[in-house]
Amino acid sequence: MACVHDSLNVSNSAGLFIREKKSSKRLTTRTVRCENNTGNKKKTLKILIAGGGIGGLVFALAAKRSGFDVTVFEKDLTAVRGEGLERGPIQLLSSAMGLMESIDKDAAREIMESGYVTGDRLNGLADGTTGQWFAKFDFLTPAIEKSIPVTRIICRMELQRILLNAVGEDNVMNKSKVADFVSDSKKVTVFLENGERYEGDILVGADGIRSMVRSKLFGSNKEPKYSNFICYTGVAEFHRTSLPSFGYKIFIGRNKYFVALDIGKGRMQWYAFVREPRESPVSSIGNKNMLLECFGGWCDEVIKIIGRTNEEAIIRRPIHDIDMIRTWGKGRVILLGDAAHAMLPNLGQGGSMAIEDCYWLMLELQNLAQRHTISEIPLDQITTAFTRFEKKRMFRVRIMHSICRLASTLTAFYQTYLLDIGPIFNVAGVLKVKHPAFHVSNKLLQLAMPKFMEWVIVGQD
Repeated sequence: MACVHDSLNVSNSAGLFIREKKSSKRLTTRTVRCENNTGNKKKTLKILIAGGGIGGLVFALAAKRSGFDVTVFEKDLTAVRGEGLERGPIQLLSSAMGLMESIDKDAAREIMESGYVTGDRLNGLADGTTGQWFAKFDFLTPAIEKSIPVTRIICRMELQRILLNAVGEDNVMNKSKVADFVSDSKKVTVFLENGERYEGDILVGADGIRSMVRSKLFGSNKEPKYSNFICYTGVAEFHRTSLPSFGYKIFIGRNKYFVALDIGKGRMQWYAFVREPRESPVSSIGNKNMLLECFGGWCDEVIKIIGRTNEEAIIRRPIHDIDMIRTWGKGRVILLGDAAHAMLPNLGQGGSMAIEDCYWLMLELQNLAQRHTISEIPLDQITTAFTRFEKKRMFRVRIMHSICRLASTLTAFYQTYLLDIGPIFNVAGVLKVKHPAFHVSNKLLQLAMPKFMEWVIVGQD
């Protein structure tokens, strides 16, 4: 199998992308075209992947398209079969979709056809009490300038179905949980819970926030960390004429925040994050009534969204992330996605970060395979490739991870009003004086957020 580097200029097509004039700022990404040479009997790189979620399947697809031998071990594929309702839709940024096109154009096209575009709508941060915008995110212009797909939302189960079909179910082993592994200078051996074992050249840990692979590599001290927030989530049903006009809006308040996004067909997915002890009991009055009380003084948009959600459809769960670690790999084993850098879901970045990981890691492996026959690749060259991948990704991921944590932490100090005094002599009405920090943070966000969001949306070259 001879691998030839190629260049891919990501372009748009009517209906799925924004058609725009060519720009000098177009994003150019490298992909690898693999050609069969019947006279070349070189062994192919064998990649084992722990975890068949978004990251694991995208990386498996990238490996398959690169001509590598790939096997995915997944403990439970029921989320693809229509279960797993606790996990809502997933946001895919322009950066991730542009790289998906480089990995597999057909799969990317199907994802875009199944998704719902939000990047051409009003998106941003707002004060929870007043509903007033702090900062509006322009998801559209950067995508047009770089000629990459616009940010969209897709059902998580639908995304997994598309990826599973593209990878091929013969490459994915269901009910196959990785229980242990051993890596040496020649190979990596994976042991499943059912007693079976498999050998490969590389093991990719894509087994999520509670990654067994990460624990084995770096110890149990890298386990998930409670964020001090409980997340309540549901889907509100609206008539199309009464649906809120924004695509994605984050409402901020003291010790709580509320995220709402339009997922199409008159539905609004929402997440209410409330600072609570991890073991706090479920409210005796029900989740919906508790939330209506908790957010009772907030703007009408938030109250209406909660009010249009059925009590039995509201799901409650504690939110975790993991501390950033200095390295994601050791020997023949490397982590990606949530297994490497699980972050809080308040900005909806996890899926996109995993897809970006897949692209840049595969590019390093392609380069490695191009320079060596597989049987001749020394262990130090594999670890060097992993190190290059980490250097490429670590800064961007660390910034996103820190921003997600900081956004939650700062809610403890948030205050809309300096004074909020009731009726005064029944003449002056209600005296409400906005806190000076409200105005300062508003101005700072208006100045800083456009450039930051462009960096988030467009991705890295």
